[in-house]
Amino acid sequence: MALGKILSAGIIAGSFLLGGAWLVNAPAHAQQATVKALDTDNDGTLDLNEVTKAAEAAFDRLQKDQDETLDRKEVGARLSAKEFKQADPDKDKTLSKDEYVALATKLFKQADVDGEGKLETKELRTKAGKALLRLIR
Repeated sequence: MALGKILSAGIIAGSFLLGGAWLVNAPAHAQQATVKALDTDNDGTLDLNEVTKAAEAAFDRLQKDQDETLDRKEVGARLSAKEFKQADPDKDKTLSKDEYVALATKLFKQADVDGEGKLETKELRTKAGKALLRLIR
C-alpha cells in the first residue's frame, strides 16, 4: 500500500513538472505560431504592413454589432481599461478602426527596439510586443 502511494505521488509530481515545463514554453510557441500565421512574406518577422492588416482583421472579427466601432466589452481582455481610454482620443468610449490600427502602429514602433521596421520573436517578447500580439490575435 505504501509503495502504491509513493508511486502515485511520483506520477503526479512528474506529470506536474512536465506540465509545468509545457506551460512555461507555451507563450513562445504561441508567439511563433502567431508570427507564422501573420507573416505573409514568410521572412520570419512581422512588418508594419502585416501588423496593420492583422489589426484590421482583428477589429472586424471583434466588431459583433457591426457598428464600425469597438466598445470596451467587444475589446475584452485585449486592452485594460486604462489602455482603452488612452487609445480613445476623441473620448467617445469606442474605438474606430483607425484608432485600433493607430494603437497597433504605436505598439509596433515601441516593440521595434532595433528600429529595423520588422519585429522578430525576441521583440514580441517585450511588454509592447506582448500587448501588440494581444491586440492583433
